[in-house]
Amino acid sequence: MTSNDRDPSVGVGPQARWDGPDMGGSRSFSSSPQAPRWTPEQVGHGRGPRHEEDDHKPRLSAWQEGIVLVVLAVLVAVVVKALFVQAFYIPSESMEPGLQGGPSVATDHRVLVEKPSYWLSGTPQRGDVVVFSDPGSWLGADDSAGPDNIIGKGLAVIGLYPEGGHLVKRVIGVPGDVIECCDKQGRLIVNGVPIEEPYARPSETKCGRPNKEGECFGPMPGTRHWEVGPVPEGSLFVMGDNRANSADSTVHMCTANETDCALVPWVPEENVVGKVVALGWPLDRAKWIHRPESFEDVPSQ
Repeated sequence: MTSNDRDPSVGVGPQARWDGPDMGGSRSFSSSPQAPRWTPEQVGHGRGPRHEEDDHKPRLSAWQEGIVLVVLAVLVAVVVKALFVQAFYIPSESMEPGLQGGPSVATDHRVLVEKPSYWLSGTPQRGDVVVFSDPGSWLGADDSAGPDNIIGKGLAVIGLYPEGGHLVKRVIGVPGDVIECCDKQGRLIVNGVPIEEPYARPSETKCGRPNKEGECFGPMPGTRHWEVGPVPEGSLFVMGDNRANSADSTVHMCTANETDCALVPWVPEENVVGKVVALGWPLDRAKWIHRPESFEDVPSQ
């Protein structure tokens, strides 16, 4: 036996290759060594340690994953409520006929309020329906209380249940405006321009003008003709759409005949939570709410 017989790796040279009949039956030689061929079992065994490492990584159980998802959902809801959209309910008849609430309806309407419109330099505009926190004893104790059970309070925190202590009204006057009730047709006058308000429910009483019969869009307790303004900087003058049944700015203002009056009709702009953009509940009355064209011709003061 030679040394070559004892060591197969010695003397390994070019390997013969038969090209077959199609290539003329010639024999060629390749000087490159043949790459090793691995069986699937060998390949899997070579990657085995990596799979074992993956198997040892800690994994959450199904109930732990569920808790994580719930926590993430709550955090997202809180952020959305704080920055973008929040739900509120209509507590009274003051915004009828468009938005309904109070004992006369089976279900108080729920509205969606968006907040980005009034970020930075944005401010409420005439005709906007806005939600604002009570500027000072405008609400009774029941309306200010909000949800009275743990579930309701928890849902209110994440924006899925309306909070108490807020009002929903329409902006009639912005800083500098002078508002007057009313012309001979019973229309409000803003900066000298009569306003057509097809969305509002007028009173059936007279406005106090000569030769005026029928409806009036601007009554208030104690007087049917009034003028207020200019609206101070950073403030708003608001009214409910149900003009004969709304505790709004007209109820909290002093008339010309009152000499000792401490009422304040203005709503600070900083109290405004956001603009009502949709009626969300009940579903059969769901709709988008847009700013009306009624105030487009009113000049700024």
